[in-house]
Amino acid sequence: MNDQEWLRTALAQMHTGQWFGWKKDWTGSHRESYENIIILDDTKSKPSEADVNAKIQELKDAEQDAIDKKASGKQKLKDLGLDDDEIQALIGVW
Repeated sequence: MNDQEWLRTALAQMHTGQWFGWKKDWTGSHRESYENIIILDDTKSKPSEADVNAKIQELKDAEQDAIDKKASGKQKLKDLGLDDDEIQALIGVW
């Protein structure tokens, strides 16, 4: 994912519903950046940039953890003597 996709994903997971949007007259190099977030839901407030960055890192860490666990599981199956075709037959496409 690129930076804008990480930002959208993090914001979407911070609250439910369409609570944020982007300025029409945006500044910076990308419209979808922290500085251009607008709040569409009066019951929500703009999270701090530090909170957004922490959520992005949490999501990146979770994605890397899933990748690492998948690789570890595949290696364990190989250590048991299974080949790639047998592993794929058991658990699907890697």
